[in-house]
Amino acid sequence: MTTTKLDLAGLKCPLPALKTRKALKTLPPGDRLEVLCTDPLSVIDIPNLIRETGDKVEITERSQDRIVFLIEKAEQ
Repeated sequence: MTTTKLDLAGLKCPLPALKTRKALKTLPPGDRLEVLCTDPLSVIDIPNLIRETGDKVEITERSQDRIVFLIEKAEQ
């Protein structure tokens, strides 16, 4: 299992969700994607995306200026 980091700091909606979707398509099942966002709307957009893709949000970390998602790619 590998973890790929995706730094999306500074990007505004809908770019974090679109770039997360694109990155998830390249991962094999079981791998993880760590996504760093600064857009407050990503706390809505990324979990909605994950519900659509069937993947799993492992950890969501939120501080004042950043949000970190750890997403596990689901088995196909």
